[in-house]
Amino acid sequence: MIIEQPAKWLRWLYPHATWRMDPSERAVYLTFDDGPIPESTPFLLETLRRYGARATFFVVGDNVRKHPDLYQQLLAEGHSVGNHTYHHLGSFKHWTATYIIDTFKCQQAIEKLAPTQPTPPLPRGEGGLLFRPPHGWLRHSVYYWLSKEFRIVMWDLVTRDYSKWLTADDVFENVRRYARNGSIITFHDSLKSIDKLRTALPRSLEWLKEQGYEFRTF
Repeated sequence: MIIEQPAKWLRWLYPHATWRMDPSERAVYLTFDDGPIPESTPFLLETLRRYGARATFFVVGDNVRKHPDLYQQLLAEGHSVGNHTYHHLGSFKHWTATYIIDTFKCQQAIEKLAPTQPTPPLPRGEGGLLFRPPHGWLRHSVYYWLSKEFRIVMWDLVTRDYSKWLTADDVFENVRRYARNGSIITFHDSLKSIDKLRTALPRSLEWLKEQGYEFRTF
């Protein structure tokens, strides 16, 4: 992904995926990919708590296995979760069957560690099994089969917090410049991003609140 907002042709490739929510409502949907990991997830949760924001975490199944306490903590704090494959697979590097099996293995990890008690009520959103492909690409054969079981959630704004060429100021500027009604905003719960997010995430949340945006989850 090299652009902050996806081009129309990219949206056309996956017409049944969710790229943006209701543009008539003053709301954004915060999402975090790749976690949970102890180096970044606790900071993200503490920052979201401080600003009264909830988010959707697209988790990697193997990270859920390795860090079950962090996974259960983000659920207990009212955040929602989606599937990001078990091994963070790139769709074009693997056979369709391999990719689908890996995705359902992640779903088993997600559901195995779900709390038995109800989690706190979430802000208004839409439910169902959620999936986001690593790197934002899917073979059309994979897209066809996974669309039968999952709501595929892409993004309206990717902050590029993972880029070694961007600073924390650049990440915040991407949010300030491209956020709009219904934006699905993608950050990363990863080692590549956390140093920038320690500055950029609080600034982004504060700015979004000042602009009157409501934080919603799926």
